[in-house]
Amino acid sequence: MDTPLFWPAHIKGRVLYVLDETLIPQKVVYIKIRTSAQAVRVIKTMKTRAFGQFLVVLNTFLLEIQFATKVTDTQLLRRLQAAAKALNASRPTFPFSEVTGIVIRWAEEAHCSGGDLRSTVQRNILGYMEGIRRQRLDRVARLAGLMRDGDSILTHCNLSGELAMAAALCRREKRKVQFFVTETRPYFQGAKLTCWELKRVGADVTLIADNAVASVMSDALVNKVIVGSDRNCANGDFANKIGTYQMAVCAQEFHIPFYVLTQPSQKVKTGNDIPIEIRDDKELLVFAGKRIVPRAVKGFYPGFDVVPHQYITKAVPIHVK
Repeated sequence: MDTPLFWPAHIKGRVLYVLDETLIPQKVVYIKIRTSAQAVRVIKTMKTRAFGQFLVVLNTFLLEIQFATKVTDTQLLRRLQAAAKALNASRPTFPFSEVTGIVIRWAEEAHCSGGDLRSTVQRNILGYMEGIRRQRLDRVARLAGLMRDGDSILTHCNLSGELAMAAALCRREKRKVQFFVTETRPYFQGAKLTCWELKRVGADVTLIADNAVASVMSDALVNKVIVGSDRNCANGDFANKIGTYQMAVCAQEFHIPFYVLTQPSQKVKTGNDIPIEIRDDKELLVFAGKRIVPRAVKGFYPGFDVVPHQYITKAVPIHVK
């Protein structure tokens, strides 16, 4: 059974519903999106992240097509190109241009060949998403296969439903697996999202501070690390939520296997080529609408860090054709 975070965005009628991950675990609420501008805002404000943002990108093109009922194919192509440009600019570290480029290529090829641009792009996007869904379910099964009875797994941030679903498979097979989850500051995705969905499937979960990683490793409280990735490189380097790099370094120091879920890409050669997004320092300095440090203090918040490939024990890729 899917967790809400496994597929956090879907279209119903002429509305895109996006799970507001910032309200979990207090509420499960879906934001209604009707325009490209609203979609970009949801991405920039981190209402959804990682895979959710990827789904928002794809579904935004479907929205554009649904609302462009009285325009020519040429005009629709321009609208799709404008939407792609806005989506690509929404977050620099995320490779949105790779998927928007695919969609625009479908649209341009249909337009140039005199085909039905609308139906071609819609059909291809829906087929693409269905393929991704199947591949992610396959990866959940492979991820569960890495978990042995008695394992204690450390994770960081949130794996968009896959870790929780793998935990559910282990529980169904009577394998006892426990999880140590970092808070994942400053958005607390680990505390709010990962702990929430792991408990929903009945997993054994312990929350730790981000700066307790080396301590739990040295005390032999964990024997595996599993994390996700937001950007992958041809040489095996990857970028993930800030804090992942130090976790990988510590795992190597304590001889703990380090696994990463990846989306293989040849677009970026090495980690040095990944543009790291520097978030608004208010996200670090303000909590629940109140500033938590003196006014004169500045903040520096890179949203991601890069883990060199030599720290990875094994990558668990998704294979999208």
